[in-house]
Amino acid sequence: MSISAPVEDRRTAQRQKGEPLRVIVADDERDILDTLALILRNAGHTVHAIHTGRDVLPAVRIVRPEAIILDIAVPGMSGYAVAQEIRHSFVDVRRPFMIAISGMWTGDSDRLIARQVGFDHYLAKPFDPQEILRLLAGV
Repeated sequence: MSISAPVEDRRTAQRQKGEPLRVIVADDERDILDTLALILRNAGHTVHAIHTGRDVLPAVRIVRPEAIILDIAVPGMSGYAVAQEIRHSFVDVRRPFMIAISGMWTGDSDRLIARQVGFDHYLAKPFDPQEILRLLAGV
């Protein structure tokens, strides 16, 4: 008779560092969304592209991503509000790695708020897509 490992241990065992991730990318700028999705897919990741903040939370529940790349100024529900909700929703399981992106909210106070609501990293637009790949490689 075997004893099953806790959910987090099984997830860790199933995915080793550097393996493909399930990634949600949310941005209302179609060019940025399409470009990021293409780059991430070419790197082998499974990508779910979303245009509005309010659509991120249901997608997170279904997809169970290992990473989320989220524009702060995404319409429908701000990236800050989405990140905070995700942070509070994942208390019993490992929360997704979250990267904030923004072309408008780029000050030090914006970065501090992003950290407080649950983002792991913050990138100002325009950013080097290779930086996202480097960040995801560590997940």
